[in-house]
Order: sequence, then C-alpha cells, then structure tokens
Amino acid sequence: MQPLLTLLDAHSIPFQRFDHPAVFTCEESEKLPPMPGVSTKNLFLRDEKKTKYFLVSVGHEKRVDLKALTKMLGATKLSFGDAESLKKYLGVDPGSVTLFGAMHDRDCAVDIIIDHAVWEVGTLQCHPLLNTATLVIKTEDLDRFFQLIAHPYRVLEVPARSSS
Repeated sequence: MQPLLTLLDAHSIPFQRFDHPAVFTCEESEKLPPMPGVSTKNLFLRDEKKTKYFLVSVGHEKRVDLKALTKMLGATKLSFGDAESLKKYLGVDPGSVTLFGAMHDRDCAVDIIIDHAVWEVGTLQCHPLLNTATLVIKTEDLDRFFQLIAHPYRVLEVPARSSS
C-alpha cells in the first residue's frame, strides 16, 4: 500500500483514506461505516485462451452479464482469472482487487474497464492494494493516476444481468 500512497502524495493526487478490518466480499464491505463515493466491486477476468485479461469495475450491487460483456469486448468466453495471474499482472491477492493494481501492470496487459454508472458518480471507493483500507478518490484524480502510470482505461456501459 505504501508505494501507492507515496506515488499519489508525490504527485499531489488527493484522496481520503479509511482504515478498517479486512473485507473480502461486497457483503462484508456493507458492514463498514459509511464512506463518500460509490462502493465498487472489481472483477478480474480472462478470455478462454488466457491471452486477454480484463479488470472490470462496477457498482457493488451490479450483477454483470458476462456473456454480453464478452461480446461487447470482442473476447471469447470470459471467466474469472486465477490468483496467480492476478498477482502477476496487478500485484494483489484475491479480495484486494482494485483499479490501483494497474500500477503493477507495466506492460498494460490488463484492459481496464470502468462502468459508466460508477464513473458518472464522480467519486469512487477503491482498495489501496490491500483490503484493510479504502481510498476515496474523485474520477478526475483517478484519471490523473492512470495518466501518471501511462495505463489506458475505458469507461463503458457494462451490461447487467436481468433480475429475473
């Protein structure tokens, strides 16, 4: 976590930090004291051949339609990436998946997708590489972070599964 905080501070990228007990699921995070911004869940996905990786950030309540997302991204059969690939590309363990993991993806091997509904709120909650804290950051400051580390990202309408 400290290298991320040092990077943000060195480049005057503002954030609010909230320390808390480790959380591994969205359900556990709902028990935390309220924080500003939208609570997110981050899906680390891979294609069928394990040649394309994606980090998809959506609101914690959204149920992503993986079939529709697969088609939208032009991928083949998306499924969840394994812990080894997560560590290799984003430098984090399961339960700590975060947009800030992009700082470890120097080759930009992971396609970063942020749901438009999350982005338009203007302020996001993200783990700072560990699930024992949350950083609240404005989207314009998150954009500055991505520019600083030279990692592209896309803001898309991530498809949701129907509630039926």
